[in-house]
Amino acid sequence: MAEVTLTVNGVRRAVGADPGTPLLWVLRDELGLTGTKYGCGEGYCGSCTVLEEGAPVRSCQVPLAQAAGKRYTTIEGLSNDGSHPAQRAWLEQNVSQCGFCQPGMILEAAALLARRANPTEEEIASALGDHLCRCGSYPRILSAVRLAARRAAAGGRP
Repeated sequence: MAEVTLTVNGVRRAVGADPGTPLLWVLRDELGLTGTKYGCGEGYCGSCTVLEEGAPVRSCQVPLAQAAGKRYTTIEGLSNDGSHPAQRAWLEQNVSQCGFCQPGMILEAAALLARRANPTEEEIASALGDHLCRCGSYPRILSAVRLAARRAAAGGRP
């Protein structure tokens, strides 16, 4: 057991856990942030995606030791009131069915919009291309990202 300090959703946290523990389990089990989901455990499905210093990463593949000193944003920390354009667009486009993959996809979309307020269809497809949705909500997901992009391009907060 080692104590590792990292910042999660703007709060500096000291976590005592095995340095090899995946960040996913630290977020869920140690910090109670259950919005980050376990999917495949191999980094393929994207359900566990969080933002590391603003860039999307698969938290199941980040050992705690590697997370030391870094800043992370989970779905709980994207916005306090659900006002981020991606979160609003997800609701307005009725994207979620089971909702399991959605936190990771929303964070991926938020990272894309932070990099590029008006992404092309190809950029959207590329950013979300390796996220798996078991319900097959892809048309609504893409529609929500386009809506969020339009809002971000029109001056809304990305």
